[in-house]
Amino acid sequence: MTGWEAWFAEQRAAREAAGLQRVLRPRPAAEDVLDLAGNDYLGLGGSPEVRRAAVEAVREWGAGAGASRLVTGSTELHAELERELAGFTGREAALVCSTGYHANLSAVTALADKDALIVSDAHAHASLIDAARLSRAAIEVVPHNDVAAVRAALAGAGGRRALVLTESIFSVLGDAAPLAGLFAACAERDALLLVDEAHGLGVVGAGGRGLVRAGGWARHPNVVVTATLSKSLGAMGGVVLGSAALIDHLVNRARPFIFDTGLAPAPAAGALAALRLLRAQPELPARIHRRGAALADRLGVPRSAGAVLSVPMVSPRAALAAQGELAAAGVRVGCFRPPSVPDRISRLRITVRAGLDERRWSVAAEVLAGIAGAS
Repeated sequence: MTGWEAWFAEQRAAREAAGLQRVLRPRPAAEDVLDLAGNDYLGLGGSPEVRRAAVEAVREWGAGAGASRLVTGSTELHAELERELAGFTGREAALVCSTGYHANLSAVTALADKDALIVSDAHAHASLIDAARLSRAAIEVVPHNDVAAVRAALAGAGGRRALVLTESIFSVLGDAAPLAGLFAACAERDALLLVDEAHGLGVVGAGGRGLVRAGGWARHPNVVVTATLSKSLGAMGGVVLGSAALIDHLVNRARPFIFDTGLAPAPAAGALAALRLLRAQPELPARIHRRGAALADRLGVPRSAGAVLSVPMVSPRAALAAQGELAAAGVRVGCFRPPSVPDRISRLRITVRAGLDERRWSVAAEVLAGIAGAS
């Protein structure tokens, strides 16, 4: 056994002892299970309109974009999607990336460098954490949703450009960021506020337009929004939204965007079709909140500001056991264990799905109440 093989074996043994070993479980295209683990919150990803749009895009454009966006990978489809995303969220311009992860990497690394300060919420997504590290900026991690701590960090910025990173709806606890306080703190110091609306787009704000637009900050040049197209829009890809000057800067300076192949035509067309469906059905986000509030009360957990309910478990092994019991009963839920959870507490992660009909949602809620509610 080589040194590397021994190290791999040691690492796996340590993960298994702690109940933290993960494996890939490929699923079939069709399965008899109520899926409350995936992120297709509104059920748009599998709709006939979205499927049809994706298929037609492959026929017209082919399987891939063919190159990076600055070579030949920018299509009329990308431009159309960017225009409609910007209009929907109230931003001046948009830039579509291959994933939401890339959207955050592109925005942060193009806006911050060794002469900048990044102030990051302790519960920020891994993509924001990695982006901050890659930027080479000085980083100050502040307690979760602590506006006073953000103010104190910005006060020490000196003459450096400063960037504050947060999510609108946090992915683990499902709580909302204090955007009004954060915006005020940034305005006092001419700092830039970057808000990841991955779990806000399609879920919060009027018609699912997000918390930034709901708060009235959509047109402010010092507010940047990122989002994924893989959750409420049920496709794949990411987007950065902001001023035209910001997007021009990213096109010229964002290495994760410049050196990456453009988003494939099928998910671009699928996301565009899903966005149009959301516009036509503005009641869908309200269904998420109605169902989520009722289920949270039954399970005895805090209500979520978004589509994710978090059920704390006493240990990683207990979380896995509850997940397995639910799967045996026909309901799939997520299982968050360290290091995926910022507070180190293992959880069942339940996705509230607007796309399930009332009968199937009622069945899922009964199973969850009987198993997760008793855990």
